[in-house]
Amino acid sequence: MTGTSRTTVAGVAPATCDSCGTPAPAGARFCEECGSPLPLAAAPSPDAAQAPPLSAPTRPVRAGGAVVPAPARGACVDCGGEVDADGYCTQCGTKAPLPRDHMVEQPQPWVAAVSDRGRRHHRNEDAAATAADPGPGRWAVLVICDGVSSSESSDVASLAAARAARDVLVRERGAGLASGSALTALAGARLVAAGAAAAAAVEEVTRVEHGDSPPSCTFVAAVLDGDQVAVGNVGDSRAYWLPDAGDPKALTVDDSYAAQQVAEGLPRTEAETGPHAHAITRWLGIDAEDQVPTITHHRLDGTGWLLLCSDGLWNYASEAAATAQVVVRAAATPDGDPLPMAEELVRWANEQGGKDNITVALARVGAWKHEGGPA
Repeated sequence: MTGTSRTTVAGVAPATCDSCGTPAPAGARFCEECGSPLPLAAAPSPDAAQAPPLSAPTRPVRAGGAVVPAPARGACVDCGGEVDADGYCTQCGTKAPLPRDHMVEQPQPWVAAVSDRGRRHHRNEDAAATAADPGPGRWAVLVICDGVSSSESSDVASLAAARAARDVLVRERGAGLASGSALTALAGARLVAAGAAAAAAVEEVTRVEHGDSPPSCTFVAAVLDGDQVAVGNVGDSRAYWLPDAGDPKALTVDDSYAAQQVAEGLPRTEAETGPHAHAITRWLGIDAEDQVPTITHHRLDGTGWLLLCSDGLWNYASEAAATAQVVVRAAATPDGDPLPMAEELVRWANEQGGKDNITVALARVGAWKHEGGPA
């Protein structure tokens, strides 16, 4: 399976990847099989004559408003040679890893996220943002955004969107006197506001001359408050509840062509391996018609794991039961540290092929014996 894609642009001729030979949809900027830049369309139709020319992204990756620095000179991870100012080894020519290629967050010991470039893409277009209380299992925010690989600067868009949503959910925390249905409505409103902030962040990084594929990304966010979780999603990044005892459950439904096929009765395995398996029907971006997250509310019974992930993970374990099995194998103990677990899930997805960027966010739900350590 490959990265998320959207509808194609009329009047732009399809391209073929020079690196792997995979045909690409009309208007695509990057190969969805290997992530390489695609050649520009040589002869657009008259309908597209007024469209701005496509060009490679030039904007630097920004993290929280600050430009991510270029990798410092150092030793090559492959041969030990010196890495030059351009980020390449002067001895063997290997490109040094960028900070954006593998990003880690752990706001508290019971919450963690890992985002990885994978094995096939030339850059990491996924992003995660998290926040949590020190008290294990009390309150946390998990956000994942997956940049649409056929759009420009999707790596910038996803990181800006994830952090903007996280900041809104942290800033607007607090139930006041709300309870019951009022509290549920408040949680949903906050997720809608977080989605709007994420969409605004994507718009903010969109150039005036954005061409036919402006920056865009998916969105999934979860607010955990004790045994209650509210989830909002746009696109095909997912949330799962994986209890220690009982049946695992997907908490989101993809906005995708494949999900529509499953709803119409096509077997999931067939729908999710078809030619349009990762064609999404909703996303965040200035060309999106509907950017309001779908909100769901859930009560989490007992102990377990709240998991958010991009399709780089669920590509290889889509059904909730299969996802739960992978997570169980990744855990050294049922109440294991979520950071090495997230790293293990990323490693596992790379072992399956790593055809897409991989992002995993985990929160341990339930009782912990003491502040700073699992039960």
